[in-house]
Amino acid sequence: MTQDLYTYIQQMHTLVHSQEKRIRELEKTLKNLQQEVNNLKSRPPVHVDTIQYKFDQLKVETLEGTLNIGLNPSDLEGIEDFEVENKNIATPSSPKDQMERTMEIEDRIYQYLETDLKPLINKYEEQLDRKVDDAYIDFIREDIKKQLPNRIDHYLKQIPINERSAEAKGKVNDHIEKQIKQDIEKAVLTFLQNLPNKEKD
Repeated sequence: MTQDLYTYIQQMHTLVHSQEKRIRELEKTLKNLQQEVNNLKSRPPVHVDTIQYKFDQLKVETLEGTLNIGLNPSDLEGIEDFEVENKNIATPSSPKDQMERTMEIEDRIYQYLETDLKPLINKYEEQLDRKVDDAYIDFIREDIKKQLPNRIDHYLKQIPINERSAEAKGKVNDHIEKQIKQDIEKAVLTFLQNLPNKEKD
C-alpha cells in the first residue's frame, strides 16, 4: 500500500512538473505575442494619397473597339442572381481554437505517455530480447513531450480547412492523436533497436 502511494505521489509530481513547465512555455509565448501586438500597434499607419491620372497628356489618334472595365450594362442581362449560402463555408481556426485544440491533444498524449509508455517499452524489450534502464524511459518521455507541439501543428496543417470546423473537432483530434501514437511507437522501437544492449555488449 505504501509503495502504491509512493508511486502515485511520484506520478503526480511528474505530472505537476510537466504542467508547470508547459504553463511557463505558454506564458512565454503569450508574452511574445503581446510584445508583437504592441509593436504592430506602435507602427504608424500606412497612408496612400489620392492618385490622379492626367489624361490630357495622352495622345490618341484613332480609337476603335470597345473598352470594358468591370461589368458592361449589356452583360448584366445574362448574369443570374448571385447568392452566397454560408451553410458549409469553413473558415480557418482562430488562434484561440488552435491553442485549445493543441492543448487538448497534448493532454491526451501526456496521459498516454504516463499510462502506456512503460508497457510499450516492456513489449519491445521482449521482442528485442534486451533490458532498458528506467532512466531511458524518463528520457524518452521528456523528449517526446518536447516535440509534441510541433508534431501536433504539423498534423493540423495537413487537415484541409473545410474539415477543421467545430463539429469535426473531435474526429480530427482523434485522428491526430492516433497518428502521433503511431509515431511514438515507431520512434520508441527505432530508438531501442539502436540502443546498445548492455547484456550482450
